[in-house]
Amino acid sequence: MTATTLVQPAVRLHQVRRSYPNGSGSIEALAGVTLSFPPASFTAVMGPSGSGKSTLLNCAAGLDVPTSGQVVIGDTDLSGLSPDAVTRLRRDRVGFVFQAYNLIGHLTVAENIALPLLLGGREPDPELRAWLMAAVGLEQLADRLPGELSGGQAQRVAIARALITRPAVVFADEPTGALDSHTGAQVLGVLRDTASALGQTLVLVTHDPQVATAADRVVFLADGRLAGHLDAPTAAQVTARMIELAR
Repeated sequence: MTATTLVQPAVRLHQVRRSYPNGSGSIEALAGVTLSFPPASFTAVMGPSGSGKSTLLNCAAGLDVPTSGQVVIGDTDLSGLSPDAVTRLRRDRVGFVFQAYNLIGHLTVAENIALPLLLGGREPDPELRAWLMAAVGLEQLADRLPGELSGGQAQRVAIARALITRPAVVFADEPTGALDSHTGAQVLGVLRDTASALGQTLVLVTHDPQVATAADRVVFLADGRLAGHLDAPTAAQVTARMIELAR
């Protein structure tokens, strides 16, 4: 047994299923997914519309509860926790970057970034907050309100907010999807570089092959099931695989 096999995954899903009511029946968004994310890795999740990408991310992050199966973050099995305990774990050990930013309109940039800590009754580390704001290019915008920011700036706030608790894992759902290509590339670079600097595991849902090439690995979903993966992918490889899945 090698040393590599002894490394505990940052996140592990085992036979995860998630179904939703649909009239007299149900729709199975995830159909028995087993998948691991190594520590300090960057994984992109791709697949056709409706393949279960966002559901996978939400279940892995503890935002949604699987119909069956197991989600383990570090050494903690989420299925054995109460809803309040899952909330606390998510607040302390998981960062989530939403495509829609989800910033609080009456709070400043600095206050939005500190919000996860304040909700947990903790004060932000001034040095870490200052480092994050500089890392994402917001050091001059601390007192701005979300309504005064561009889309790219708002997404940078969302990234800093996801990282302020020093989470072990950062999940991002289409973080560049609403941005133009230039701004999206900048935001992706910020997210990747800051997560790397803090030694965090990054799991990102995207539809963009160019974004996926920044990842160590791309995992593909189709109809709620795993449909293969690519290591160190090129844009051409990702595009070809997506065309195959769309047929």
